[in-house]
Amino acid sequence: MSGGVDLNGVSADFGPFRAVDKATVAIKPGEFFSFLGPSGCGKTTILRMISGFVTPSEGTIHIGGEDVRDIRPNKRPTVLIFQNLALFPLMPVWENIAFGLEVRGVAKPARRARAEELLRLVDLPGAGDKSISQLSGGQKQRVAIARALAVEPKVMLLDEPLSALDLKLRQHMRAELRAIQKRTNVTFIYITHDQGEALAMSDRVAVMSHGRLQQVATPQEIYNRPANGFVASFVGENNVFEGRVESDAASGPVFRSGSGIFRVSLGPGVSSATPAKLYVRPEQTRLVDVAPPGLNSIPVTVADVAFEGNFINIQVQNGDGRPLVVEARNDGAGKVPPPGSAMKLVFDPAHAIVLADEKVPEAGASA
Repeated sequence: MSGGVDLNGVSADFGPFRAVDKATVAIKPGEFFSFLGPSGCGKTTILRMISGFVTPSEGTIHIGGEDVRDIRPNKRPTVLIFQNLALFPLMPVWENIAFGLEVRGVAKPARRARAEELLRLVDLPGAGDKSISQLSGGQKQRVAIARALAVEPKVMLLDEPLSALDLKLRQHMRAELRAIQKRTNVTFIYITHDQGEALAMSDRVAVMSHGRLQQVATPQEIYNRPANGFVASFVGENNVFEGRVESDAASGPVFRSGSGIFRVSLGPGVSSATPAKLYVRPEQTRLVDVAPPGLNSIPVTVADVAFEGNFINIQVQNGDGRPLVVEARNDGAGKVPPPGSAMKLVFDPAHAIVLADEKVPEAGASA
């Protein structure tokens, strides 16, 4: 059975430094939930508080509805998988998997049977007698997961477990982890700084910065409707314009910047009094000779074209020499303009989002 995890106003202080600031989130039983953010944002500290290795300075943590403040790490219904996996090199694979059962006094035949069952679950049938040194990086990851599942945790905690793998293997293991989580229905809480991992695997994502939760939502919402400028910048690429909202009347808001005056959409809590910036994703822009009516338009000159495989990044500059990026699909449908071409960069007001800056810790709290 999986268990939900509830963080209620949880903070973590290390001397004067506040690593996590009043985090509140309810993680559902059986959910694949990711904490996403840059190094030092507090995401690993949250994982260690859930596992019991760090005690919150304030707030409460409930797992499966139970307050775990006074429960030791080895008594919590959680298991933590570190980046280095910590497999035992002198034990065969099946003994690695069954180690937690041996500690609990389970007889050897039952341990071996459970290990073989879990090897089938993680798509490594027949690998029980192999040594750890005979396994690839991805296979070691699966053995670590099988070992964690052997003790039947309600919550699996994963601290950037794919960071040491090469790109192709990381992409493969994303699908493997998601499939294992679906088969077991154990609650997975995943820590990563890689937006691709978080978006590809998660039911929901919490984006963090400076110890604070900036947004908690589905991957689609995080990408398409970011809560603030930090989320928009950290998850995906953007063309960013500084300026101000001049009107938020019913006729539609207008954003004035050094690159032009644009009709825009306002993000959460943004009005003409809000310090904010305009964000436009490169894939929501295109280059044309003549701007169609109803679209925002910037005269630009093509500076460079970068072939990226399935898409093409077109670097352009406006009249002030400001660099902007247009992303075009490599589908053969349109002609890529050569460097030096004078064109119009256009984008829809619905895809021009004005966002406030990130949430920052309150005065007196370090981050």
